[in-house]
Amino acid sequence: MNQTIVVKIGSSSLTSDEGGLNRSKIDYFAGELSRLQDEGCDVVLVTSGAVAAGFRQIGYPKRPKALHEKQASAAVGQALLMQCYNEAFAKHGRTVAQILLTRSDFANRKRIHNALMTMQELIRHRVIPIINENDTVAVDELKFGDNDSLSALVANLLKASKLVIVTDTDGLYTEDPRKNSSASRIDRVIEISEDIYRIAGGSGSSVGTGGMRSKIEAARIATSGGVPVFVGKANEPADIVRAAQGDGKGTYFDTSSHTLSTKKQWIGFHSDPQGKVRVDAGAERALVDGGKSLLPAGVTEVEGDFHPGDVVEVADASGRTLGRGVVNYASWQLKAVAGLSTEEVRRRVDVTRIEVVHRDEWIVFAGR
Repeated sequence: MNQTIVVKIGSSSLTSDEGGLNRSKIDYFAGELSRLQDEGCDVVLVTSGAVAAGFRQIGYPKRPKALHEKQASAAVGQALLMQCYNEAFAKHGRTVAQILLTRSDFANRKRIHNALMTMQELIRHRVIPIINENDTVAVDELKFGDNDSLSALVANLLKASKLVIVTDTDGLYTEDPRKNSSASRIDRVIEISEDIYRIAGGSGSSVGTGGMRSKIEAARIATSGGVPVFVGKANEPADIVRAAQGDGKGTYFDTSSHTLSTKKQWIGFHSDPQGKVRVDAGAERALVDGGKSLLPAGVTEVEGDFHPGDVVEVADASGRTLGRGVVNYASWQLKAVAGLSTEEVRRRVDVTRIEVVHRDEWIVFAGR
């Protein structure tokens, strides 16, 4: 069975600093992915760049910030982006296909299954799927950022052998190397701890929206699903092949020692939470450190309108999200019994399970 390699390329790797597509860069990546396919790999490309490609064409002097302006830029830029990819890959005898996704596609099991079937059929025919966020319909609060998380979700969906995230820096450093020349690169990350999040900076270039932190978050998602990740630079011949083979210019993130089940991946990364439950310090410790279920006694606040079987976010007293889980109560029921003992809850409401969220249907978010 062929290895499936998902390659994510961001806006800054495809465009000039002022915006607009850089055809020589796109030609380079088309050659690299064709080379990877020649090595016997199945290749899937997750790309950014539609907004960056289109805003100059419309007449905006700089990358727009208003949602409708970004969506208009993406509508123009996506066509330009695919035209460039089509021409670049054709030089190597490759056929490409466009797939546009949103977060709601992943939340809907039928829609994402259909997308998976399409990708697998394209791959079977040696067509390279080129995936981007559907920026013309996505709203800001549900966007993927610079498609880092999108690439991780796609990699998990395809059960890929590796996710290669190409960026303009050669991996994760102990400090910002632009500010501290003594900073050293971290070649391998075994566990994505809070310290790893802490050393990651903010957003990167002016044409993109992702920084190293968003790439670490993508690595967390992918490795939780069993997909190892490379984050680094590719600007010379065979760089992407070397990255896929373990000898790239960047940082490698190992898969988690306890890979999440498909169900927990869906809860943590694909689902659309219908509400939020705040808990006290004791419940936080039980959930995060103790591997316990959430009981009504630990609940302090209930937000949203949800029903048994929905996914909810669980937050601490300050509102910081701790994780997600499948709730066993309707919101009105949970409001009625929040903070009460198990015995009192049984007297007041009729529920199938006494746990608000059972530990088997719960996922803790790292780096919280």
